[in-house]
Amino acid sequence: MTRKQKKMLYRILIAFVLFVVCLLLPTVWLPGPIPLLSVVQDQNGCGAYALAKWPLFLVPYLVIGWDVLWKALRNIKGGQVFDENFLMCVATVGALVIGEYPEAVAVMLFYQVGELFQNVAVSRSRQSISALMDIRPDYANIEKDGQLCQVDPDEVAVGDVIVIKAGERVPLDGTVLEGTSALDTAALTGESLPRDVSAGDEVISGCVNLTGLLHVRVSKPFGESTVTRILDLVENSSEKKAQAEHFITKFARYYTPIVVFAALALAVIPSLLDGQWGTWVPRALNFLVVSCPCALVISIPLSFFGGIGGASKQGILVKGSNYLEALAQAGVVVFDKTGTLTQGRFAVTAVHPEGMEEKELLELAALAEQSSTHPISRSIVTAWGGTPDQGRAVDVEEIAGHGVRAVVDGRLVLAGNGKLMDRENISVPAGHDHPGTIIHVAVDGQYAGHLVIADQPKATSAQAVAELKAAGVRQTVMLTGDAQGAAQAVAQELGLDQFYAQLLPAGKVERVEDLLRDKGPRENLVFVGDGINDAPVLSRADIGVAMGALGSDAAIEAADIVLMDDDLLKLPVAVRIARKTLSIVRQNVVFALGVKLLVLVLSALGYANMWAAVFADVGVSVLAILNASRMLKAK
Repeated sequence: MTRKQKKMLYRILIAFVLFVVCLLLPTVWLPGPIPLLSVVQDQNGCGAYALAKWPLFLVPYLVIGWDVLWKALRNIKGGQVFDENFLMCVATVGALVIGEYPEAVAVMLFYQVGELFQNVAVSRSRQSISALMDIRPDYANIEKDGQLCQVDPDEVAVGDVIVIKAGERVPLDGTVLEGTSALDTAALTGESLPRDVSAGDEVISGCVNLTGLLHVRVSKPFGESTVTRILDLVENSSEKKAQAEHFITKFARYYTPIVVFAALALAVIPSLLDGQWGTWVPRALNFLVVSCPCALVISIPLSFFGGIGGASKQGILVKGSNYLEALAQAGVVVFDKTGTLTQGRFAVTAVHPEGMEEKELLELAALAEQSSTHPISRSIVTAWGGTPDQGRAVDVEEIAGHGVRAVVDGRLVLAGNGKLMDRENISVPAGHDHPGTIIHVAVDGQYAGHLVIADQPKATSAQAVAELKAAGVRQTVMLTGDAQGAAQAVAQELGLDQFYAQLLPAGKVERVEDLLRDKGPRENLVFVGDGINDAPVLSRADIGVAMGALGSDAAIEAADIVLMDDDLLKLPVAVRIARKTLSIVRQNVVFALGVKLLVLVLSALGYANMWAAVFADVGVSVLAILNASRMLKAK
């Protein structure tokens, strides 16, 4: 508990003790006739108690309720009349005026108990996220005159070299110059497996250095670092409110004055007709206590805040509760292919020799391609696994858009696409329609076989697609610039409903526009991409989700939701969290309004007393907040 919350708890305890004393006083008061006070003696003969009753109960009332009275007066002075403070003041002061002293104190006491409970719940939800995102570094180590000095991360410039010891948090983004270590990225990605780094690897702020000593050259100032951007996202997420939150804000704005005037009418109109002021005024006061909208005003924002916090624990950053609400209605999920569904790295998936062994064909192609920096060339060298030897390949010529020509071990080797074979008048046998990129190989003018190069799906992609469908997503679509055959193979392997191939960036936007027109009236379209090449589509979709965005500025800027690693399984998790959040919000709305409406009617008819009104206010608030707090425990 905070210091302020503890002070409130002490006030509640003191007021409760005083309240109990006031209730028990008649049982210990010496009975007997008191002639001077006989006119105010009660049926037990406790005349002095009857006379002192209202100032006695006024003490615990003021102890527990002075701040509510003050807030109501201050708000009235500022032009904000109708709020929960005003309702409590009118109801409890009215109860004191008509002689319902215990009820007046009890209402204020239980109201403050509810307020304390709400305050603690909200505080804990914020602390949950603060503890999770407690990744802001306190200092950075810079070497000066052979000594390590601790400086503020803001003071470190781009290009400076910082030293990160084992157990310290990485303060700034940069590149490792010296050392090897393992980094704990759990606070950013939710991933418990450490990430190994060595010289040449990129590191990002917010991770924890677990083992070795690292020398890192800073690549970004602290204000633009990953940790700063993430903290800004989390801290500002509450500013973008969901429709349900906007609805409750407007609802409370109109609802409160309506119930105040309804209570006034309930007190005055029937009393003027039958003269029973003692009957209708208490009913009106009960009506006011019941009508307080605290349960909705507190529990609904708390539900969304809990959902955002629960998502953050899984390495999913949601920029606002409006996006969480929209994700709960995801009906169509559109994926970019390369780097999202697939690994984004080319690999040799098949070797088909003609007149030689597979190993020999792969070796000749790798030696011919070893000098090229093209991704396809690198994938062939990697698949071979041998040691590159520049001396075995001479007269190497890289022909743009075609392939490579080289003399390997005295033999002329051609490795490239069909255009290269046509150019060299080499006949390619039919039947080579494989999904992926085909690299043909010819040796001394004779066709020697071909290699199939393809981008492999990620290990979790098929499971992620299946879990999205299980979560209620109606349609899954893939957009890619790859060839039709390669796209079809990936779509079939992953179980996607639809795919579109050979698309330029503008073509992807057009397809998304078509899908947006065809979606259901209560459905939202989610686009999942890398956040860099797909920024136009991310912006056009109802919800843009950036994949593999660890340290990617463009992804954080373009997307509405950021998955802090490249694990596509985080997407169905995000959908489930969003739907559970919205389900809890709906439960609270139905429960709170239903109970309040029932007790309002009972109060107006005289079947619900002040104690029932207290339950309908404080009890419903506490139950709604407990329900909302479930999101903080969501796994």
